[in-house]
Amino acid sequence: MNSRSLIRYILYGIVIAIVLAGLKVASVYQKAYGPNITVNERENYYLFIPTGSEYADVMKIIESGKLVKNMKTLEWAAERKNYASHIHPGRYKISNGMSNNAFINMLRSGLQEPVDVVINNARTPKDLAQRIALQIEPNAAALLDLMTDEHFIGEFGFNTQTVLGMFLPNTYEFWWNTTAEGFFKRMYKEYDKFWNRERTGKAKDIGLTKNEVITLASILINETNKEDEYRKMAGVYINRLNQGIRLQADPTVKYALGDYERKRVLKKDTYVESPYNTYMNYGLPPGPIALPSINAIDGVLDYERHDYLYFCAKEDFSGHHNFARTLDQHNKNARSYQKALNRRNILK
Repeated sequence: MNSRSLIRYILYGIVIAIVLAGLKVASVYQKAYGPNITVNERENYYLFIPTGSEYADVMKIIESGKLVKNMKTLEWAAERKNYASHIHPGRYKISNGMSNNAFINMLRSGLQEPVDVVINNARTPKDLAQRIALQIEPNAAALLDLMTDEHFIGEFGFNTQTVLGMFLPNTYEFWWNTTAEGFFKRMYKEYDKFWNRERTGKAKDIGLTKNEVITLASILINETNKEDEYRKMAGVYINRLNQGIRLQADPTVKYALGDYERKRVLKKDTYVESPYNTYMNYGLPPGPIALPSINAIDGVLDYERHDYLYFCAKEDFSGHHNFARTLDQHNKNARSYQKALNRRNILK
């Protein structure tokens, strides 16, 4: 073989080696950076990795969710990035067309998406625990256990009758894997922030504790859905409290009966024995009968000064109320409303 042929073969060899190396690099690049994650064009898909998950658990969750086109290349990327030693629980937002590299980097770094936790419309700690459990990792039992743990909630200044008042209705940003204890601590911070110097001062000026304000506000939201009546209605109740008159609030009877949907409270219902029945007991119930709105709480703190002692739902079913200064006028208003109920055959 002459020198020219030898050089030719060497050049061919170099070219082939370059091509093979290029193919190898392309293959590696495709494994790492090519699109491999598919969520079927869904706008928002979230991957949930529970606390305590191990590498095999995560791979099983990913595979069962049918998130990847090729599991082998994903596992190849995960092994090279030592993901097994960097597993973080949480809620991760998955984008269609993500590469293995981007996907594993996100999981490995714990770059999860926060959850907007909505707190509202709960009547009891059990209701609240069930609603919260649908939004973050701790289950309802774990949350309820803490709500009924006198020692735990006592550290925040609450007991089992008042604990509902610590959770102010609003939307809060949480990490999905927040612990039950962490959830409580965060909510107490929000509660403490809400009860600033101004609100605390107003409560003191009207002679009510924070719990009493929240409890009265919880009655208001069950008396009316008209926010423009909160201040006026709060004024009626505070007048009655100041004069030593029983509140006689129908929502407290419904709460005592455990029948929240009834439209009509009968006289026999008002004799139910319960510390929440304000027809039988003087003063406020021992704790809130529901989560009040912030507007209702502020309605109590800024209650309207007047001399009304009574109110009754209007007979037109508008949701508004007739207010009265005397029992005679109130009885007339009540008869009008009762007749309207009878016409509609609303018996309970």
